[in-house]
This record gives sequence, C-alpha cells and structure tokens, in this order.
Amino acid sequence: MFKFDRQATGILPKWWRNVDKQILFSIIFLFLLGLLFSFSSTSSMVGEKLNKETYFLFIKHFIFVFISLLLLFVISIQERKNIQKLLIPIFLISALFLLLVPFIGVEVKGSQRWIDLPFIPRFQPTEFIKPLFILLSAKIITTNSNKNIYLRYLLSFLILFFIVLLLLNQPDVGQTLLIVFTWITMVFVSGVSVVVLLSLSFIFISIVGITLYLFPYKFGYIYSRLLTFFDPNKGDNFQSQKALDAIKQGGLTGRGMGEGILKDRVPEAHTDYIIAVISEEFGIILVLFIVFIFLFISYKIVNQIFFEKEEFVKLALIGLVSLLIYQTFIHLGVNARLLPTTGMTLPFLSYGGSSLVGSSIVAGIILNFTKKSSAGYKEYE
Repeated sequence: MFKFDRQATGILPKWWRNVDKQILFSIIFLFLLGLLFSFSSTSSMVGEKLNKETYFLFIKHFIFVFISLLLLFVISIQERKNIQKLLIPIFLISALFLLLVPFIGVEVKGSQRWIDLPFIPRFQPTEFIKPLFILLSAKIITTNSNKNIYLRYLLSFLILFFIVLLLLNQPDVGQTLLIVFTWITMVFVSGVSVVVLLSLSFIFISIVGITLYLFPYKFGYIYSRLLTFFDPNKGDNFQSQKALDAIKQGGLTGRGMGEGILKDRVPEAHTDYIIAVISEEFGIILVLFIVFIFLFISYKIVNQIFFEKEEFVKLALIGLVSLLIYQTFIHLGVNARLLPTTGMTLPFLSYGGSSLVGSSIVAGIILNFTKKSSAGYKEYE
C-alpha cells in the first residue's frame, strides 16, 4: 500500500504533497467533462457516417484521455532539471516532424497538418511544439543574463519565424496567431522596451502580409473567412451560423443531453464547435462554469508566479497560461461569431488525440512548475 503521510519518502508521496491539488483536480475535471461531452456529441449518426460502431469516437476519446492523464502525471512528477535537460532534444524532434509535414503530411480538407506513420496514430506536430517552444523561448530569454538581451530576443524570434513559416505553409493561420500572441506576451512581460516589441510586431505583420499577397491561391480561404465574418451574405457561414443558433436554442439550461442537433449538422462539432454543442445541450450556465474553471486555473498559476524565484519558471508559466487562455477564448469567440472561423479546439474538452495530448503536456508542465517548493522533492528529504 502507498503511504502519503509526511514521513513517506517515496517519489509518489512527495509528488502528492507538493503538487497543487486545486489545479490538478480542476484539470482532471475538465478532462472528465470532455469525456461526457464526447459521449453526447459523437452520436450514432457520426458513427454511421464513418461506418463504425455507435460509440467508436467516444472510445477513441476515452483512450486518448487515459493516455493524456498518464502523460500529465509523468511530466508533473519529474524534477525540473530533467525537463530542462530534455527540452532541446525533444524540441528538435518535434521541429523535425513539423518540418516533414510538407513532404509526408496528410492533407485533410485543404490543409496539410497531419502526419500518419505506421503503428502510430495520426498526429498534428503543431500541438506538441507549442508548449516546447514556450519553454525554449523562456530558456533563451532568461539564460546568460550577462549577454545582450536583444540578441536573446532575436534568437527567440528566429525560432518563432521558423515555426511560423512552417505553419503558414500548411496553412494554419489560427495556430500561427496563437503562438505569435503567446510569444509577444512573454517578451512583453520579460521587460522588453515597447519600441523593440513594436518593431518585431511590425516585422511579423509585414512578413505575413507579403506572404498572403504573394500566395493568394494558398491563403484565399483567409480572405473568404474574413469577408464572411464581416458580411455573412458574401460567403459560406453555415457552420458558424449553426453554432450560434445552437447557443441561442440552448438558453440557460439547455435542451438536455443528446437532444442537440448541431452535432448532426456540423461535421466538426465535436472538435471546433464543442462549446456550442455544450451550450445547446447543457445551457449557457455550464459554459460559464467551464470558463470559470479556466480562469480559476489561470489565477492559481499567476498567483504562484509571484512566489517563484527562478526566472525561467516564471516566464515559462506566463507563456503556458497565455497559451491556455488565448486558445480558450479564441474557441469561445469563434463559436459565438465574435471572431472569424479558425478551427481552434478547446483545451482538455475537444475531441482529438493530438489536442488532448498537447493539452496534457501543457498541464503536466504547469503542475510541475507550480509545485510547493522550487527544490521539488528536496523539501522533505
């Protein structure tokens, strides 16, 4: 039997004493809510379209949740020095997969974002490289403080530029904007001057603008989505309009579990429009509760930053919480037609193996970096 009293010296008891249990249980609760909503949104009609059993997608979701929780535990139980030691090798491997997408990637609905290898489930390298890039940027910016800080910003920017080029080539503008906004937040919080920040932002906007202008055939869908967003009569806004209608029809308390119709009308309802499915079947009250959980997790993380002594951990947590919040509210904004369609999943809840595993990596690092003592397991040794 495991002993979790203060005298226990095993790895698991020490992890249990040090881990932030409020963040841990909040994240687990979101994963479990995602299971419930997957059970509801991946209906028998979806199974019939895929010629699979009724709950084929739910079973897949359950397996990925189990894998994600296991990965979350493995990452959170590590010592910080091990995470920093493995950071560069794992980042390089993820970057290599992202680099291989144009050559061996699988095209789905006009975008080449996935890699499908033998004996490995199809995955999206972008989901894995996001948290790793945040850690690497934090490491670069906060290491070698005697060197010119602007050289460190430049190096971090060059890595960002490399990732952005690969994402735009897929194309995946939504994830591009997400990772850029997160990086800008990290750079701003690290103390960079406004002039440098504006200069880098101008460079980035110019590069994106030139790219969109030179390759209209590849990014024409962006113009179409923006046009449709500002004038619904000038484009195909079927999915976003149905999502908004579902939110309205759900009202405060929803139509009941399994009673929603959005999941049968919109192909990506269980991924990109999961919050609309939740609102239609369970009501806006539950949606607000989910938003509260995300805000609570963010509050706990930010509060922990004030007590953290290691600059790398501080900046990494800023980046991770920014990524979490930006992605959550972009997903909410798209579902409520407050933002153009981006194809952004909701962390911990949306269906999709890559999204769930990517979220578990973010959560595992957060739990690792918010443990009670900066010395980790040395607290009770």
